[in-house]
Amino acid sequence: MSTTRSPNLIESIALGGASCVFTVNFTHPIELVKTRMQVSGNGLGVTCSSLLKNEGVAAFWKGIAFAWGREASYASIKLGAYAPVRDALGAGEKDSPFYLKFLAGAITGGVGSVIGNPFDVMKTIAQANEGKSVPLTDLVKKMHADQGVAGFYRGVEANILRACVLNATKMGCYDISKGYVADLSGWKRKDPRTVFCSATLAGFFMTCTVSPWDRIRTALMSQPTDKKLYDGFVDCAVKTVKEGGVLSLWRGFIPIWARFAPTSTIQLLTIEALYQAFGYEGI
Repeated sequence: MSTTRSPNLIESIALGGASCVFTVNFTHPIELVKTRMQVSGNGLGVTCSSLLKNEGVAAFWKGIAFAWGREASYASIKLGAYAPVRDALGAGEKDSPFYLKFLAGAITGGVGSVIGNPFDVMKTIAQANEGKSVPLTDLVKKMHADQGVAGFYRGVEANILRACVLNATKMGCYDISKGYVADLSGWKRKDPRTVFCSATLAGFFMTCTVSPWDRIRTALMSQPTDKKLYDGFVDCAVKTVKEGGVLSLWRGFIPIWARFAPTSTIQLLTIEALYQAFGYEGI
């Protein structure tokens, strides 16, 4: 008789946070390159070579402290709270309606994005800074002096929409894919091979749906602290399309995918391993 049980909300969020903070150490350089590409408009090769030549290898981890804060707040909720919220909605079975799984992902992603927005803003500014690294306290003080508390919530509308789309796609596709992969391969749902294949599929679909939201969010959050370039989400979207065309919304697609695929895989493999280690049922 199995002794496993589902983790409660707090337990799941804590394990989700641990898996996300662990993962970001490996994926942060990809995120930084993606941000630079979106801000500058340069290609992948030019962006990477310029970073290495002008700022050195350490520059790939600019803003990592803010990334840890983001993962411990926003990401811990979007990943860790998914299973408890999904079960509360009555979508815990593999044949449960797909829209309920997507709804659970959207809810946890949206809530997490509001809590983690200040870390997201500061991380994006730190990553977009092409000069010498600025101390964290200086960045925070300058933002507060220039824009007050509201500055830490710049781009929050785009961030909420992005998070809802991202987490609904990620967790919904992952949850559904586990059932298909397990049925087709004969592997168990908690088998690392099932988790790996399902997470990889989820990462691809995430990139397709999230890229435009990510592009707008980056533009809003990377504005100078003492200057406002866009008057909200809609204005930013309109100006972005006018300047670069519709396809510019998918600028940085390759590094976004290169980040999402390993991020999803490592996060989900880690949290599933933690669930198993603590005697909990998997997602």
